[in-house]
Amino acid sequence: MKKLTTLIKIFGMISVMIFAAAACDSDDGAMEKAGAKIDNATTDLGNKVEDACEDVKEGLNAKNSNC
Repeated sequence: MKKLTTLIKIFGMISVMIFAAAACDSDDGAMEKAGAKIDNATTDLGNKVEDACEDVKEGLNAKNSNC
C-alpha cells in the first residue's frame, strides 16, 4: 500500500510539471526544442508511473485497476 501511495504522489508531481511546462509559450528555437524534449520525457515517465500503479493495483486484486 505504501508503494501505491508513493506512485500516486509521483504521478501528481509529474502532472504538475506537465501543466507548468504547458503554460510556457515562446517562439521556435533551441529552447523550444529542448522544452519539447522535456515534455516528451515527462509524458513518457508519467505513462510509466501510471503503468506501474496499474500493475500494483492489479497485484492487489483491486476492483478498478485504472490510476
